Amino acid sequence: MSTKYDVVIGLEIHAELNTATKIFCRCANTAGGADVSEPNRNVCPTCMGMPGALPAVNRMAVEKSILAGMAFGCRINDVVMFERKHYFYPDLPSGYQLTQLERPQCLGGGITLSTGKLIRLNRIHLEEDAGKLVHDEVRGETLVDLNRAGTPLIEMVTEPDISNAAEAVEFLEEVRSRLVYSGVADCKMEEGGMRCDVNISLKPAGAKKFGNRVEMKNLNSFKMVARAIEYETKRQAKLLDDGKAVAVQTRKWNDASGISTPMRGKEQEVDYRYMPDPDQLMIRITDGDVARIKKTLPKLAHELRAEFVAMGLPEYDADILTRDKDLTKFFINALGSYPSAKPLANWIMTHVLARATNYRIEISPVQLVSIIQMVDKKDISQKNALEIIDEIWGTEKDPKKVAKDKGFTNKVAAGEIEAIVVELMATNEKAVADYAEGPDKVVNFFMGQVMKRTGGRADSVVVKEIVVEKLS
Repeated sequence: MSTKYDVVIGLEIHAELNTATKIFCRCANTAGGADVSEPNRNVCPTCMGMPGALPAVNRMAVEKSILAGMAFGCRINDVVMFERKHYFYPDLPSGYQLTQLERPQCLGGGITLSTGKLIRLNRIHLEEDAGKLVHDEVRGETLVDLNRAGTPLIEMVTEPDISNAAEAVEFLEEVRSRLVYSGVADCKMEEGGMRCDVNISLKPAGAKKFGNRVEMKNLNSFKMVARAIEYETKRQAKLLDDGKAVAVQTRKWNDASGISTPMRGKEQEVDYRYMPDPDQLMIRITDGDVARIKKTLPKLAHELRAEFVAMGLPEYDADILTRDKDLTKFFINALGSYPSAKPLANWIMTHVLARATNYRIEISPVQLVSIIQMVDKKDISQKNALEIIDEIWGTEKDPKKVAKDKGFTNKVAAGEIEAIVVELMATNEKAVADYAEGPDKVVNFFMGQVMKRTGGRADSVVVKEIVVEKLS
């Protein structure tokens, strides 16, 4: 794209809170892990928008939205209120969405990117999600599933501080990390637990006035966000280069084709006919509430990364170990009984993650530490250790018992190793003759043969010493 334009990007991020029940009724919240095998199962008159049904706000949803604000350094409003945002859509049975406009839950805050650039938040507000439309292309029908209707959402609105796709993705990755680590949301993007609307406009480089804004709706993966931004940036630049105006509109992104298409003209605030919800009282948040909720905020990934680096881990290791909340918890728990951070990190990153699918670790910290300690004491070889990991993966088996049952703990005496090496040298004269030209290769060959003969029970350090001594 030509450098004569500045790209201006703002994000609207929706994340489903993982409360047990929905925001205005006692129906199970599907984002909280409720059974959704049957459409329209977790519904009631309130979330179905029935006349006369009165909503009652979920206290936990309010507290989780405050906790989210704390994770981003927001100011918590002392009084919040709900408004009705009117628009018609088949999966919004009441005909309006309960949201926050004038008195949102949180104001300000932001995230500093790795480049040092601050991306500011304008607000975080609490609202209800709509249902879900299921399109049956075979029958040519659209079905409505209201299991999701009434799910508590937070919407995070940024200031227009983002300049390109890379910044947007880094910001979103950190948003997801903080929401997950704080325990506010699961952010399973493939299930719609976190999704993003991207607002993009171009303006002449250095100009103060923004260009016409285009909104890309419901992007639910980081790659999709990046591709949509790059496409839309080029599309708008070409229009401006050709002397054409960029239409103010909402566009739909098709990730398969890699293009966007118009959906509708962009709504303005007045189009939604906001009005205070007469069924909801204003909510007062006291200093005591804020202090109590703040005590429940755990350490976030960026804070833990700094702690791991301070204890001697390279930044790369610290980054890997904080990419998933369960992985971080596993490392911290294992560290409690095996305080050597770097060796422990190496075992986890090399041997545990190699066996884990999507960070699903099916060995306990206690089991792993037991295995590592046996290796450190030379009770078993590392080869034995990997066999034990495979044996106990997904089970509660005791690694020490497995090692004993497999005969790994029966150490081979040095005299026995020496006898095996002498025998191997006698039957592999060519390898002995090649020692002068390629000592490492020959040593590794004989070590491998000894370990094979002993079933991996020999101490590799002792084996190497004897092999080198005899060959020399």
